[in-house]
Amino acid sequence: MPPLPVSRIAEALRTGTLPPGRERQITIRHVEAEPTGRSIERPDLRRDAVLAARIGVPVDQVRGYYQMQARDPENDLFGSWTIASRRTDGWVVATSPERPAFTHWHLIRVIATLVTLIVLTMLAWLVARKISGPLRDLADVASRARLGTKEPVPITGPREVRELASAMAAMQRRILEQAEGRATMLAAIAHDLGTPLSRIAFWIEQLPDAARVRASADLDQMRDMLGAALRFTRDGASVERAERLDLGSLLESLADDLCVAGTPVSAQPGPRLVIRGHSVDLKRLFANLVENAVRYGGRAELQWRIEGRWAEVIVDDEGPGFDAENSESLFQPFVRGEASRNRDTGGTGLGLAIVRSIAESHGSEVTLETRPLGGGRVRVWLPMA
Repeated sequence: MPPLPVSRIAEALRTGTLPPGRERQITIRHVEAEPTGRSIERPDLRRDAVLAARIGVPVDQVRGYYQMQARDPENDLFGSWTIASRRTDGWVVATSPERPAFTHWHLIRVIATLVTLIVLTMLAWLVARKISGPLRDLADVASRARLGTKEPVPITGPREVRELASAMAAMQRRILEQAEGRATMLAAIAHDLGTPLSRIAFWIEQLPDAARVRASADLDQMRDMLGAALRFTRDGASVERAERLDLGSLLESLADDLCVAGTPVSAQPGPRLVIRGHSVDLKRLFANLVENAVRYGGRAELQWRIEGRWAEVIVDDEGPGFDAENSESLFQPFVRGEASRNRDTGGTGLGLAIVRSIAESHGSEVTLETRPLGGGRVRVWLPMA
């Protein structure tokens, strides 16, 4: 409640009526017995003396009880109080109204607290967004990073985040430089080995027929392995030249070409799928899968379908399938599914490694599994354009 002047209270006690405009601040009643104060109120003789002087009665005819003790008794009254003045027929009692449990002051405090919480929450959200936004951008760049591609790293955000982004950009440059150096080195090795291999091929022609056939086969194997290793180091670098492709047409064309070359492969009709990628790399990917299926299963079957935002390509064979525990290791370079060292049955060990490399450069996934009724199955998921 607002403070009330002592003069107003004295006037109410002297007249026994409420002063104009003070109906909500003072309650007047007449009682016969001497009143007592509320539990939170205490006597204050100095205020009693001031009120008695204002009323015009002896001080012993005034009883006052006050919640708040004032240094100056002339000051306005705050809080709860009960003051009585003796009359011939009893007592005139003036009291402050009972304080409600929830006052205007409480309302102001609650509103101020809520406003403070809202402001602090907004500030915290802005700070968190300023930090999390650049971190989320860095995470997106890291998830899109592929060997042979250069994703621009945004250097934004607070100082710590900028330092992290700068370190990531430097790491990306080092990795790309190392990859380019490796590819350049292998290309140089392949070029340098070309001349000795040509001389060896010339001398092989001088051998007897039986020895010449075996030596020529070994030489062809060396050339194939060298070419496969070189292609493996270069795969993924062409994704920057990605274009819109009809995946179904690409697979049908690949199957037709392989069939003409004598490869036992069939393509099941499927929907039209438009993706972004490099046709040469994708043909190599699926050609490697078909070659692998034919080597271990005698024949290959291609089919494709739409799975949400992904194009799923399935390559089935009639072979022994894949061991679930060791299937992931088959994607490692020079790891072969056939335990022997015979290239005719086990290949170079780079086919699936090249498949994984090309797939990752296209944001794709590859899995190996065994079909319930027998035979191997390879699934490739490519993002739709």
